[in-house]
Amino acid sequence: MDDAESFSELYRSEGESVLIFLTRRTWDGETALELTAETFAVALRSWRRLSTLAPEQQRAWLFTVARRQLSHYLRRAKVERKAIRRLGMQIPQVEHQDLLLIERRAGLPELRQTLERELSKLSAAQREALRLRVIEERGYGEMALALGISEQTARARVSRGLRALSRALEPYHAAQEEKLLDRASSPEGAS
Repeated sequence: MDDAESFSELYRSEGESVLIFLTRRTWDGETALELTAETFAVALRSWRRLSTLAPEQQRAWLFTVARRQLSHYLRRAKVERKAIRRLGMQIPQVEHQDLLLIERRAGLPELRQTLERELSKLSAAQREALRLRVIEERGYGEMALALGISEQTARARVSRGLRALSRALEPYHAAQEEKLLDRASSPEGAS
């Protein structure tokens, strides 16, 4: 099998799994598509080394790269497109219906309901702190001023709220990832 065919086979067998993994973490199909493209651009650049690994090792390598891409994205709140442009790859333009399908396959409607339910369990003070920090992206000093509390208290409210949500959503993520791994390891999931 030549390199192009081998790389295409890797994309066919793992592309959807990487896309679903990233969609569940970004909650946005378009961003997940961009991060998936970046992940496979890195794989293409590293193909000489990656092609020598066993399929399970290639999968682990891809998901490590996907996690790093997600981390970079979250840290700077935008996707670096240099690798994609340098390789001449195009990010596919996606129709609204296709985005909805990606989000359904990633279980986002159920995850959103779970998150909404868990948010309602937080105290009003924690919900407000999360809204200011996560949605409005305010700094802790600005939050403290708006809420009439100390900066340390603002940090504590956000931290406690995020920890509670993380604990509540962990079983959901574990169950969904188990389904994804089962599908990827089944003969019809590998096509």
